[in-house]
Formats: sequence, structure tokens, C-alpha cells
Amino acid sequence: MTTFADLGVDQDIVDALATKGIIDAFPIQEQTIPLGLPGQDIIGQAKTGTGKTFGFGIPVVQRLGPNPEPGVKALIVVPTRELAVQVYEDMDMLTSNRPTSVVAIYGGKAYEGQIDQLKAGAQIVVGTPGRLIDLANQRLLDLSHATEVVLDEADKMLDLGFLADIEKIFSKVPPVRHTQLFSATMPGPIVALARRFMSNPIHMRANDPDEGLTQANIKHLVYRAHSLDKDEVIARILQSEGREKAVIFTRTKRAAQKLVDELGDRGFNAAAVHGDMSQEARERSMAAFKAGKKDVLIATDVAARGIDVNDVTHVINHTIPDDEKTYLHRAGRTGRAGKTGIAVTFVDWDDLHKWALINRALEFGQPEPTETYSSSPHLYTDLDIPEGTKGRLVTAPKAVAPKQVERKNETPDAEGSRGPRRRRRGDSATGGATSTDAGAADRSEGGGGTHDGAGKEHHDGNAAPRRRRRRRSGGSSGAPTAPVS
Repeated sequence: MTTFADLGVDQDIVDALATKGIIDAFPIQEQTIPLGLPGQDIIGQAKTGTGKTFGFGIPVVQRLGPNPEPGVKALIVVPTRELAVQVYEDMDMLTSNRPTSVVAIYGGKAYEGQIDQLKAGAQIVVGTPGRLIDLANQRLLDLSHATEVVLDEADKMLDLGFLADIEKIFSKVPPVRHTQLFSATMPGPIVALARRFMSNPIHMRANDPDEGLTQANIKHLVYRAHSLDKDEVIARILQSEGREKAVIFTRTKRAAQKLVDELGDRGFNAAAVHGDMSQEARERSMAAFKAGKKDVLIATDVAARGIDVNDVTHVINHTIPDDEKTYLHRAGRTGRAGKTGIAVTFVDWDDLHKWALINRALEFGQPEPTETYSSSPHLYTDLDIPEGTKGRLVTAPKAVAPKQVERKNETPDAEGSRGPRRRRRGDSATGGATSTDAGAADRSEGGGGTHDGAGKEHHDGNAAPRRRRRRRSGGSSGAPTAPVS
């Protein structure tokens, strides 16, 4: 294996990587870092999870020098907020032994904090196109000295319709610059973009040696499951042997929230990331997932590329993705950094045609998904689920019957700690009277005292007739013993 020191990376950056246990370089890093350090324009093509961030990030940090002047000197453009957070964290780690400052610029969060960091002299900006253009138009973000420019996940920017925004951003950076473009795929418009804005770029492709390894590391399972049985199947999969963190993708925001509630009720430690949540809530969920406080993350596709966690062992497609690209992006959350992973996809009856297209494009050789139920024996063997596993954890909280809750709440307030014992004696004396009747009789005979006395003092017109009726209904009482005011 080639170490980062072997590639000519500065020692302080090597030390920062070593603190995270990162010593050896991945193939894409071996190819791009030696070219990026002297300033060669690069097109880096590799699948997600292969270390592209360090492939462009290390040259950016090292080329800025150990003590760069305040002001934006490097710009890294990413397509989504989640990816902005992820890249920011990686760049912040790379600069941990330097005075270089990194700021994340993206929508969904207040402007003030981001503007304050820019005014404080941040040298590296990681941002999404919309917020970058917004701040640049307000003259709060000066890109005229950004001589290091990176486009990350360029194919996703194309899918999201950001190419026009990218052109605006390039119009604001210096014409002479070091440019790096990274993408999992290279469709025609991305190639045209590279030709227009890059200077004699070298195309580095890490797909060939790495793609087979990545695919071999992921076990793909495709099931035709009944919609009413999916939650039970998922709950059993989450109890597979060796399962660490799991990511579950849903098609809609409502389905994501419904599933996180359902799994929480079953005892699983789940969090959600979807478009109906505020940016702060999404970041809290993602942070809890990365830190291990939550081990199940339920997400819509908006978060797919921002989930960069090495110990995700299972990806579950609650609903089939729309195309093979989305499938690869989802499945790419597991099997990262050379580790093994499992991708499970549920195909509804109405979506069989979608699976046929994905199967053909990715050459899975499985045109017909296996019909699967939560009780299917092959489900247990395919995923190493212990025999006898059910869809609810033993530690899941059990619901308390409504009557029990009501009695717990009412007894101390109405009768005090001795109230229940008095009612039980009353029940046996009256031969089957309900606890409510016994309590009423108890109060009418002065057992409670306080309520009845207060009632006679303040409501003379109504309280006395009510007490006489209760005495007659009690039956077993002797002569009236109503308290005298």
C-alpha cells in the first residue's frame, strides 16, 4: 500500500489523517494527489466511497501553504447540503494542524454565522451553488482570489440542473486557476463543461480497478415484498448477525417519517433525514447517526450523497429507486473503504418494470425478484437472521392499558395513598359494588371529609340533596351522619 507520506503530502496533513486512523491512500488518491500538488488540472472519475474528497482536498490545503492570508483562496462546489457538511468536516480535519479556516456555505441555515466566518477571513469555502451565488451577488462573498476551484459530484449537479449556476460561479473566479472536477460518471454535458473551464485536464479513472472490488464487497438482494409486510421484514433484517449501522431509503418524506415512528415503536434506535425537516434537525440526525447514538437512518434521496459513514453494513431500499444511477448512489452508502456490505431492495408489484430496467443496466442477472415475506425461510438464511427473530426488540417499551394509566393518575390525586385500600374494603362489604361507587359512598359518609365539608360550606343549595341521594343508594349505612357546618 502507498502511504500519504509516500505521495509527498506535508507531515502536518499526514499527522491529521493519522489521528483518524487513515494511513494508506486509495487508488483514486494515488493517482490524483501527485498531479494535483504541482497544480495540474484534473478530472477524477471514481465511484462514491472511494476517497475522492481527500483526492482533491489534500492538494487544495497543501497548495494554499502553511499560513495563507485571510480571504477566500479555495472554492469547493457541491450539489447538496448534506455533501457540503461532509466535505466541510473532511477539509476541517485536514487543516486541523494549520491556521487555515474552512466555512460551509449552504441554504437552510441562517446567513449570519456564515457571513461572520467569511468576514473573519476563512480561506476555504465549501458550498452549494444557490447560496454561493446569493452571497456573491450581495458582495458578501469575494471569489476573485479563489485560485483553487473544485467541482465535486459534477454529474449530480447536472441531474439537479445546476450547470447554469456553475457557469455563473466560474465567471466570478480568476481566469488563471487550478481546477479539479470529480464525478462518478462522465455524461456529455460534463465533458463539455470540463473542456470549457479547464486547462488541459488529465482524466484519471479509478473505476476499472476499483469498481469490481466495490461490487464484490456488496451483496445485492432483491425481494418482491407485500407493502403491509415491509415494516416487519425490515425489523427482522435489522436484527441480522453482524449488523452495525443501516440506511433505509424511502421514496417520499411521509413514508420516511412513518417508518421512523414505526421502528421507534418497535424498539429500534432510528433517526430520519428528509425534506420536511429543518436543516438543523437534519444535521442533528446525521450527527447522531455518525456518532453511533442512532444506528438506523431513514432518508429520502436528498441525503444519499451526504452519508459518508464507513461502518454502514446494510442499505435497504424501502421502495425501488427510479433508475440505475440512483440505485448505485443508494447502495454506495455501504461497502465503503473496502468493507463489505449488503443492499436489500423491495420491489412492489407495480414497479417490476423499473426493476427490469435497473437489472438490465447493471447486469445483475436477476430479472424476477424473489417473492418474500417476513416468515420466508430464505430471508433468514440470506441475511443471517437468528432463527425465531420477530419484528420487535425485547427491550421495546410495552404500552400500558388506558384503564391502568387512568387509575394510576387518578388514585393519588383523589384519594391519597390510603384510598385504594379503603375502596377494596368497600368493595367486599358492599358485595360487588364498583370502585367508583365505593369511593362515592366512602366520601358521602365522611371518609373523605375535606370535599364534602367544603361542599356544604360553599354550595348549601345543592350539596345536601346530593348527599341524601348517595346515602340512600349506599343502603348499608345507618342513620344520617352528615357533618354540621
